[in-house]
This record gives sequence, C-alpha cells and structure tokens, in this order.
Amino acid sequence: MELSAIVALAYRDLLKLTRDPIRLGTSLIFPVIFIGILGGSFQSGLGSMIDYDFMHFVFVGVLAQTLFQSSALGIISLIEDRQNDFIQEVFVSPISRYSIVIGKIIGESLVALIQGIAILGFGVIIGIPFNVPIVLSLIVVSVVVCVFGGSFGLLVLSNLKSQRIANQIFPFIMLPQIFLSGVFTPIGNLPLVLDILSRMSPMRYAVDLARGIYYSGKAEYSSVVLSEPMINMIIISGLFCMFVFVGTWLFVKNERK
Repeated sequence: MELSAIVALAYRDLLKLTRDPIRLGTSLIFPVIFIGILGGSFQSGLGSMIDYDFMHFVFVGVLAQTLFQSSALGIISLIEDRQNDFIQEVFVSPISRYSIVIGKIIGESLVALIQGIAILGFGVIIGIPFNVPIVLSLIVVSVVVCVFGGSFGLLVLSNLKSQRIANQIFPFIMLPQIFLSGVFTPIGNLPLVLDILSRMSPMRYAVDLARGIYYSGKAEYSSVVLSEPMINMIIISGLFCMFVFVGTWLFVKNERK
C-alpha cells in the first residue's frame, strides 16, 4: 500500500511535466544563459588569472543549482494541491504522511533530473569534457541533489498558505544561496560573515558535492572543491533527515488546522 502510494504520487508529478512541455523548455533557458554567457565571459576575462577553466566551473555549479532549485520549487505544487482539495483526498487514505511527502519529493526529483539530463546534453554541445565514469557519477550525484532540494523545499513551503506568497518569498530564499554557494565564483576566501552565511546555505553542499565528483583526480581539484565529497554527503544526509522530519510535521500540522 505505502509503496504503491509513493509510486502513484511520483508518477502524477512526472505525468504533469509531460503534459506541460513549455515548463521544461522555459526551465532550461536560464541554465543555458548562465553557462554560455557567464561562464564564457568569466573565462575570457579571468581565464589568464586562474589555473582552471571557468566554463567548466560554472557548468557544474549551474547543473547542481538547477537540480536543487527545480526540485525545491516543484514542491510548491503541494500548495496547489491544497487549494484544489487534492491533498485532503490523499490525507483521508490509509497511508503514512511520510509516504505522501516522499512520493512528492521523488516525483519532483524525477522532473528535475530530466532538466539535468538536458543540461548535460548542452554541456556536450559546448565542449565540456566528459567520460563515461564522470557522467555516471554525475547522474548519481544529481539524484542526491534533487532529493536534497525537494526536502529543503518541503521545509520552506510547509508554512506557506498560498501559491502567491510562495512565489514572492521563494526567490528571496534561493537567490542569496546561489551566490553564497559558489555557483558562479569561488568562495574559498570569503569574509567571516559571508563565510558563516555560506556554511548555513544548503545549496553550498550540493554544489560542492557535484564539483568534488567532477574534478576528482584532476589537478585543479584543490582550487575549486571546498570539502571532500564524503563530508558533503554526511552533511547532506543529516540535513535531509531534518528537513523531511520537520517539514512533514509542520505540513501535517497546518493541514489539520
């Protein structure tokens, strides 16, 4: 029963994407702009001052940021489900609240993964160097980042009452993280206050994990990676458990009200 409910909820979100191809197209515009324009301009302006390719640096950062943000933002449909009474119909069914939440996170993670695969394809087009082990490793990391982003979105959106409020607040939560997590620029030598804020940003660990995998074994590894992948995985695992537990508790509490 529980597994069937999780699969059904996840499939529902994936089916919604197939019926809305415009959403997929528009979600790829900004990553392409960020990688092509920012990565290219940074490389041409700063390429002679650093010992690694800025285009590759930005590509991996934008890949992780897009997966994390897309999965987190997708959880906003919980608010839509509340407004059209779908979630109440699910709550009266004899399944665990955690199964409902996990199904939702998995569904939005699958949606984000489709975007991630498209970004990897764009990377091949613009000449980002890949090999089979790196691609397979990035796919595994992408799954981790998507699920992590979904759990963060659950925590943030569990106390929001309407989609309008969520659309207004969400950018203020995500935009600072994009800069504090080092998506576009290195953050190894931040001032103390910014360094503290950066360490409080969940997206930082998703981005650094992806870079740790991509640059593993390369000469520039120490210049672009902040922490070992295993350390990032431990932090992500702990935060994921906390986000799911607290986010589910808050969400169910508000639904009962």
